[in-house]
Amino acid sequence: MTVAKKEGDVKKELNKSGKKIRVVDLPGAYSLAAFTSEENITSAFVKNEAPDVIINIVDATNLSRSLLFTTQLLELGIPLVIALNKSDLLDNKKIAVDSEKLAERLGCPVVATASIEGEGLVELIAAAAASFGRSQPAPFHPSAGPKGQTPQPAAAVDRERFAFVDAVVAEVEVRKVDSAKQTRQDAIDRVLTHRIAGIPIFAAVIYFVFSVSQTYVGPLLADILVGWIDRLYVWTEGLIGASVSPLLSALLLDGIIGGVGAVIGFLPLIMVLFFLLALLEDCGYMARVAVVMDRHMKKVGLSGRSIIPMVIGTGCAIPGIMATRTIRDERQRRTTVMLTPFMPCGAKLPVIALFAGVFFEDAAWVGTSMYFVAIAIIIFAARIVHKIVKPSPAKSYFIMELPDYRVPSLKRAAISMLARGKAFVVNAGTVILLCNVIVQIMKTFTWDFKIVEAGMESTSILAGVARPLAFLLIPLGFGAWQLAAAAVVGFIAKENVVGTLAVVYSISNFIDTEELVLVSGAQDVASIMGLTSASALAYLLFNLFTPPCFAAIGAMKAEMESSKWLWGAIGFQFGMGYTLAYFVHQIGTLLTTGRFGPGMIPGLIAVALMAAIIGYLIRKKDAKGEARHVR
Repeated sequence: MTVAKKEGDVKKELNKSGKKIRVVDLPGAYSLAAFTSEENITSAFVKNEAPDVIINIVDATNLSRSLLFTTQLLELGIPLVIALNKSDLLDNKKIAVDSEKLAERLGCPVVATASIEGEGLVELIAAAAASFGRSQPAPFHPSAGPKGQTPQPAAAVDRERFAFVDAVVAEVEVRKVDSAKQTRQDAIDRVLTHRIAGIPIFAAVIYFVFSVSQTYVGPLLADILVGWIDRLYVWTEGLIGASVSPLLSALLLDGIIGGVGAVIGFLPLIMVLFFLLALLEDCGYMARVAVVMDRHMKKVGLSGRSIIPMVIGTGCAIPGIMATRTIRDERQRRTTVMLTPFMPCGAKLPVIALFAGVFFEDAAWVGTSMYFVAIAIIIFAARIVHKIVKPSPAKSYFIMELPDYRVPSLKRAAISMLARGKAFVVNAGTVILLCNVIVQIMKTFTWDFKIVEAGMESTSILAGVARPLAFLLIPLGFGAWQLAAAAVVGFIAKENVVGTLAVVYSISNFIDTEELVLVSGAQDVASIMGLTSASALAYLLFNLFTPPCFAAIGAMKAEMESSKWLWGAIGFQFGMGYTLAYFVHQIGTLLTTGRFGPGMIPGLIAVALMAAIIGYLIRKKDAKGEARHVR
């Protein structure tokens, strides 16, 4: 599905005209009066760029809906060729379309195609090449009304347009289907889109997809690839020897190769996941999921498709963010990208397990409550974002089309998987690689670039950078530089929080840094870290609900395609995590000790300032909306 303008040259095997033909693929649209961001792209291009020929792809099984847009294109006076797509499905649906009569009524060439099978493409390109420079009379002319009076309103013109389309369809189409009879597809839809049964069915399907990609096949492939990276690491380490500069060694081994290894570790899980999702999309199921969830998600300004990335995000935020590509509305897509990282992903589970074991005696409510907190935050945050970036008072209607069920194509799913895998490596990989190099150097060296000695971690560049940040975290209950440093390193990968705490507090004998689990001495670890139960819970929430890892931020940047939205999302996520941690620590401390914790007033000022900024943005948006409404 095209959601942005794409360009490319027609391949020689399809182009028999001998001319070089450049094709611009535009998002699907139902009207030149743009109601979505995709329709806005299409409308702006055909009106302003003056293409030589327009190829209008029309659904042969649903002419009534498709030809309305065709009449608008014909009025532009640009040569038009109609691709009568899905022609291979007409016999199965007992529909007959007279393409010659349709071409005669519309005054433009009509070519039957089946894009999935590649049928009719050569003929379509030939017809487009032959139409270059041809005059294009418009078959539909809305009546101008009595002379001297104002033109007809848009609603009256639309009524005439619909009447014209209905007349054309009546002439060229014959349906032998009894619309009152329930088909097999209708029977399946009654179950899959049921307002109650549809949700557990969706949960079961996603659980299966998640299990295969994140628990079985994905990790198996990841282990193989990471093993190759580990061997490359050892081979490179032996190649450069011990005499090489420590800076170069840390940069090459832990920074570059380690960074690549981190990216490669995510890649198999992502590719398997997107392969399975592509199969579900191709068979027509994902459109049904959107129908089921739309009635619930639209209450907070999102669409039914938003639930899919959030569920996927419980495994890894990166594929969850990338899954937002199926959301066609730009505002809803960017909002979903912003909110998806709030779901606790697999990388955050070691942090949850560590703090639950050290400070809460492995209480089951700790891990479980984090998911309920995430859901509550997403609902609350979605309402805020909707208030800030809500559309104009004019209603925008989203049309959701349910495709026919069909056997999914392994080839198309593989192509989709490879394309998205490449996008992940290029966009997310570059971000995590760069950040990993920088932080690794900071952990390894002092300010005068000497190797940090064991037990002298406080002299590292990382410690020096973390101390000022730790001062800002005092109102949250964890103002030690070690805790701030672990939170900073957690932005590379959230599981790094556990390993960093083990290093900076010299408690590796209590924590298995390979398995990222607590092995013994929960009370000793709690004593060394010096956190109360309230501040420990606040620290856990801060790490879970502030901005995600750098790889996820890289994915956010790629999917949002807007620096303004990206930095706004990062600021919003940090503000949400900071505010939540502040109130949990201060209220928890008050309940357990009878007084507020240190830094209560400065923290309250910081939280109030963030709330004031959000309030200002909401009021500013409301004022603009009211001004537009008045005009």
